[in-house]
Amino acid sequence: MRYFIYLSYDGARYHGWQIQPNGISVQEVLGKALSTLLHEPIEVTGAGRTDTGVNASLMVAHFDAENEANEQLVYRLNKFLPQDIAISCIRKVTPDAHARFSATSRTYHYYVITAKSPFEPYAYRFPQPLDFKKMNEAAQTLFDYIDFTSFSKLHTDVKTNNCRIMHAEWTQVSPIKWQFTITADRFLRNMVRAIVGTLLDVGRGVLTIEQFREIIEKKDRCSAGTSVPGNALFLANITYPDNLFDL
Repeated sequence: MRYFIYLSYDGARYHGWQIQPNGISVQEVLGKALSTLLHEPIEVTGAGRTDTGVNASLMVAHFDAENEANEQLVYRLNKFLPQDIAISCIRKVTPDAHARFSATSRTYHYYVITAKSPFEPYAYRFPQPLDFKKMNEAAQTLFDYIDFTSFSKLHTDVKTNNCRIMHAEWTQVSPIKWQFTITADRFLRNMVRAIVGTLLDVGRGVLTIEQFREIIEKKDRCSAGTSVPGNALFLANITYPDNLFDL
């Protein structure tokens, strides 16, 4: 039987989602927990791979198990797992459902604060004045393109750098805190952090909106801005077709 497992995690002490040879990962910790509690070897496949230090307010993964995975397992997992990983639910899905390839969209949030805050570990404090209206104007140009090579980590193993961005917007959530929300059908490695870093260059007057557009068209990572820190980035939502849950 195949299941989707919905979880959240604080990425501070993990080397990202994916299993790494020289560091602890969320995938490894979750897989070991499921294997222990279900008394069978369990391999977990995530909807994506968040980088080192990146958080998830919602991650989805799938796994196959002979034993029944139910609400009691959610309770047992939450007792077994460390405090920085929490399970919200487990849902039975069709045998061909895939956490990564069946997803129709993914949404990330990035948080910027403009003054000192006790919650700074989950936001990026930017000391210079920012023009968020101009940053939103620049963000709208993302809808005109599908090739985002300029915002991709170099030398990755993907076959294409094409993505369809459906939403990109800065909103103010408190007097000192802004949230960047971006939704797409897929994301490249480091893509959100590179986009945010380049938009911050627009906001502080280093780049014009036209120059931001030119950076996308160059398809050259070296022309874009610096990637912002991962601690302020959250994978926030993943959507799937309803028929995956029609059993």
